[in-house]
Amino acid sequence: MTEIPSPRITELRQHEDELVFPSFDHHDAWRLGSLIANRAIADGHGVAIDIRRHNIVLFRCVLPGATSDQEEWIRRKSATTLRFEHSTALLAEQFKDFDPTQDGWLTPQDYTLAGGSFPIRVHGAGVIGAVTVSGLTSDEDHQLVVHSIRSYLATEVA
Repeated sequence: MTEIPSPRITELRQHEDELVFPSFDHHDAWRLGSLIANRAIADGHGVAIDIRRHNIVLFRCVLPGATSDQEEWIRRKSATTLRFEHSTALLAEQFKDFDPTQDGWLTPQDYTLAGGSFPIRVHGAGVIGAVTVSGLTSDEDHQLVVHSIRSYLATEVA
């Protein structure tokens, strides 16, 4: 029997299907990261922002109000996104009945299912990196990333 996904899982999958880059380089990382930072500043959010291609950090910004804990959250969130090639929000929803970081499958020191990391997916290349925000609630971190990528693709790529 095929399980019907929840409306939330459908929405999160749609984000990933919709938000695909035609290409992505260091300049794109700078422009996207700056867009996220400016949006966070305008909204008064003290967050940390990280864009990476696996272990190479392409953009990093820590805004006033962010704490040193955000470094660890970013490291673990981005590791999860890069390993599974999905957003941490989608993975958290899919695994809400089974937490692989609590059941011995993944080490909680290295991975987390907290929302806020999103795959950088490029047409024809797949997932080449992750954009991660930390400092708000999991859903707010995810929404900040998704809205920013959507805006970026609408203006920079159009």
